[in-house]
Amino acid sequence: METLKDKTAKGLLWGGVSNGIQQLLNLAFGIFLARLLTQADYGMVGLLTVFSSIASALQEGGFISALNRKKVVSHEDYNAVFWFNASCSVAIYLLLYLAAPLVADFYNEPQLTPLARYLFLGFVISSLNIVPRAMMFRNLMVKDMNLITLIALTIAGIVGVTLAANGFAYWGIATQSIVFVSMMTVLSYAFTRWHPSLRVSIQPIRDMIGFSSKLVVTNVFTIINQNLFANLIGKFYSVTEVGNFSQANKWNQMGHTFVNSMLNGVAQPVFAKVDDDRERQLRVFRKLLRFTAFVSFPAMFGLSLVSQEIIVIAITEKWLASAHILSVLCIWGAFVPINNLFANLIITRGHSNVYMWSTIALCLLLLGAVIGAYPFGFEWMLWAFVGINIGWLLVWWWFVHREIGLRFVDLLRDLSPYLLLSAALTIGCHYLLAGMDNIYLSLLLKVLIVGILYVAILWMAGSVILKESVGFLLGKGRKEE
Repeated sequence: METLKDKTAKGLLWGGVSNGIQQLLNLAFGIFLARLLTQADYGMVGLLTVFSSIASALQEGGFISALNRKKVVSHEDYNAVFWFNASCSVAIYLLLYLAAPLVADFYNEPQLTPLARYLFLGFVISSLNIVPRAMMFRNLMVKDMNLITLIALTIAGIVGVTLAANGFAYWGIATQSIVFVSMMTVLSYAFTRWHPSLRVSIQPIRDMIGFSSKLVVTNVFTIINQNLFANLIGKFYSVTEVGNFSQANKWNQMGHTFVNSMLNGVAQPVFAKVDDDRERQLRVFRKLLRFTAFVSFPAMFGLSLVSQEIIVIAITEKWLASAHILSVLCIWGAFVPINNLFANLIITRGHSNVYMWSTIALCLLLLGAVIGAYPFGFEWMLWAFVGINIGWLLVWWWFVHREIGLRFVDLLRDLSPYLLLSAALTIGCHYLLAGMDNIYLSLLLKVLIVGILYVAILWMAGSVILKESVGFLLGKGRKEE
C-alpha cells in the first residue's frame, strides 16, 4: 500500500513532468502567436482578462476547496454545486454582456464591446467543469488532470495559431481561450464519468457557503492583484504598453505556474490528510517548502537572467521592451509558489477568513502603492508592485506560525540556501557574460553555468532535497518513516 509520502512524491513527479510538457506547448504556440500578432492585439485581450477571471471566481464559488475539506462527499453534494455554479454563471454573463459597452468606454476602445461579449462565454463553459475538477482534485487524480490539460492545450493552440495566421488578430486569442475551456470541460466529464441529476437539494450549499464564500472574495481580490498592474497601464498608458506587459507576464507565469501546478495538485489534499496531527503537518509543510524553494528560485532567477535572450530569439526584437519587464517580474515570480504553499495550508486549516482578509489587504496596499508611484514613472510602479508582493511572504508566515508553530528561524533555514545560492549564481553569471554579443551562445552558457554549479554545490553540501529527488527519479524512493 502506498504511503502518503509515496503519493505526494508521485503527485509532484507527474505534476512536474506534465507541466513541463504543458509549458513547452504554451511556449511553442505562444511563439507562433507573438510572431503573428502585435502588442496591441495582446493588449486588447489583456484588458479583459481581469473581468473574465473575476467572473470565473464568482461562479466557482470556492466549492472545490469546500468539497475537499468534507470528510465524506455524496452525489447530492456534487449535484447541488453543479446547478448552483451553472445558474450563477448564466446570471453573471448576462450582467457582463450588458456592461461590455461601459468597459469599452472606460478604456476608450470601442472594439472591446463585441470582443468582451464573446470572450466572457468562456467562464460560462468552465462553470460546468467545477464538479469534475473537484472530484479529481479531491482524489489526487494528478495524472488524469494533467493529461486532460495537455490535450486541451494542444487543440486550443492549433486553433489559435490557425486563426491568427488567417488574419483574425485578437479574435484568434479569444477563440483559443474558449476552445481550451470547452475541451477541459468535455474531457473532465469523460474521465470522471459523473453526470448531474435533475433532483436538487440546496442543503449542501448552505453547509458549504460559509467557508466557500470567503474563498470567493479572496479569489476575486487575488485576481485583481494579478491583473491590477496591466489594467492600470491600460488606463494610464496605451494598449501597446499593456501588450508588452502582458507578454512579459505570460512568460513569468509560465515559469512559476510550472512549480505552482506541481504543488496545487497535492498540497491541500496532503495537508488535509495530516490535519489532525499538528507536528506531522509541520514536518510535511517544511518538506514541501524546501522542495518549492529548491525548484522555484533557480528556475525563476534563471529566467530573469536570460530574459533578453529568450524574448529576442523566440519572438523577435519587436518585443524587446518586454524583456526588462520580464526580468523584474521573475524576481516576484520566484516567491509566488512559496506564497501559494502558505495560502494552501491556511485554507486547509479552515481559516478562509484569514486568507480572505490577507488577500484584500494586499490588494489595497498594492493599489495605493502603484498609483502613488505613477508620477515617478513606469519603472517605479513596476518595482512597487514586485516589492510589496514579495514582502507579503512575512504576513503569510505569521499566520502559518500561529497555526502550526513554524518559527521564523526555520523559515530562513528552509529558504535561504536556495535563495542565496540562486541569487549569487545568476548575478555572478550576469556580470561574467555581460559583454557577450552572440545571444545564442550567451543563452547556452548562462543556462549551463548556473544549472551545473547549482546542482554541484548543493550535492557537495549534502542537500537532502536534491538527493531525495534524484533518488526518487532513479526509483530509489525511501519508505516513509
